Amino acid sequence: MHTENLVKMANDISNFFQADPDRNQAALGMVDHLQKFWEPRMRRAIIVHLREAGGVGLSELAREAVARLEPEAAAPSSGDDGTAD
Repeated sequence: MHTENLVKMANDISNFFQADPDRNQAALGMVDHLQKFWEPRMRRAIIVHLREAGGVGLSELAREAVARLEPEAAAPSSGDDGTAD
């Protein structure tokens, strides 16, 4: 999957959670969504984009949620080869 598509999808998700007046809850909701519905390689790819490119193109809320996923990138994967498309 291309980074541009991941950024667009993350921003679409953040638009939904942006409606929550509690910023922390909005970020936690987005993190929960990414953990439930994105494949591990997709999450790793967006984390790498944040690390290496500063999250260019991500909304502020999406950037915050991806930053909260960061520890996940260091965790060993189970059966996934770790490559991103």
